Amino acid sequence: MFGLIDCNSFYCSCQKAFDPRLKHRPVVVLSNNDGCAIARTKEAKDLGIKMGDAWHLIRNMRKLEHVAWFSSNYPLYADMSRRVYEVLLDYVPRVEAYSIDEMFLDLSGFHEDLSVVCEQIRTAVDQITKIPTCVGWGPTKSIAKLANYIAKDRPELEGLCDLSASNVREKYYRNLPVSEVWGIGRRLAPRLHDAGIRTIQNFVDADEAFIRKIMSVTGVRLQAELRGENCLPLSEAPSQRKGMVCSRSFGSMVTDYTSMREAICTFTSRAAEKLRAEDLECGHLTVFIQTSPHRRQDEWYAPQVSLSFPPTNNTFSLVKHATRLLHAIWKDGFRYIKAGVGLNELAPSNRQHSLFVQEDEQKSRASDVMDVINRKFGQGTLNLLGAGIQKKWAPRQNMRSPRYTTDINEIMVATTF
Repeated sequence: MFGLIDCNSFYCSCQKAFDPRLKHRPVVVLSNNDGCAIARTKEAKDLGIKMGDAWHLIRNMRKLEHVAWFSSNYPLYADMSRRVYEVLLDYVPRVEAYSIDEMFLDLSGFHEDLSVVCEQIRTAVDQITKIPTCVGWGPTKSIAKLANYIAKDRPELEGLCDLSASNVREKYYRNLPVSEVWGIGRRLAPRLHDAGIRTIQNFVDADEAFIRKIMSVTGVRLQAELRGENCLPLSEAPSQRKGMVCSRSFGSMVTDYTSMREAICTFTSRAAEKLRAEDLECGHLTVFIQTSPHRRQDEWYAPQVSLSFPPTNNTFSLVKHATRLLHAIWKDGFRYIKAGVGLNELAPSNRQHSLFVQEDEQKSRASDVMDVINRKFGQGTLNLLGAGIQKKWAPRQNMRSPRYTTDINEIMVATTF
């Protein structure tokens, strides 16, 4: 038996967890550079705010004057997700993090009513992390995912949906569109509609060979999952990355080489830190920079260049490669809006290197020391000088809340009156 727990309006809930004044206010979290809405509470949705609405176009609307707007605060969101994960481990034997706000649960082995178990889990998460959730469960991961959607979509279920019984599933299958199935979505739904498959029940009853023709073996496996046949086991360890990209749009146009080099050094340092955290090395690096494609007065320029080298996760070596690549593609006279680095050819860092290539042990130890300091005192506490100090190019975050749980300087302070 599988469960799926989903944090409601997760980014917004993280903001509300630390400010009780937001309890009944509409809350919206914006994308990088305070661009557009990427998370909304129900109160905000009821005001007509849609996903992707541009903040600069709607912020002065009279009906939205009581909305609480927040810049993205990803360090806080990641840490709150970790806290939810740790609470879940106290109640179930295994948890698979599917995304930052969704986690699969191993509910096998429970002898009591699963409705009681799942309600206890929801209550614990809410009490400890202050994050509201919905839980759905069933005999497969695909059914659990669908159950979670139903739990969130139907208020009368009070955040819980049980699809463990086949007769209950059939009732929903007959009435729900096939586009609500995990893995189908907007791209495949029109093709299924053209073939006369409009509901989940139509999909379950369809001939396997026909489904294979439209969706390949993935569709057949999904069909079996919806019939109650377990094809997707729970995985506690995430699959190894094949690549990694670290990029940002700038808060203001970058026109000088020094600022661009600072940005590239920052992105590369962060990517190297992620590599070491996941015990990986990379053997291929790409650097790209670009001007805005939406400004007609600016000439379009978006070069990228790559380099292969002996595998490493050493910050100093990767930054050296990245700055060399940047120098090769930089051109004066352009107004750059975005840049980034891509790491590929990732492999476990404990594999044997060539006998003719030895990493600089001193630099490797220095990288490890930086990780220790940044984990203890907060990300960015210790950086390479080349990454800059002022970072005038940094994305706009004029409405970012404090990083309550990840920065000692922004921790909440209890006061007495």
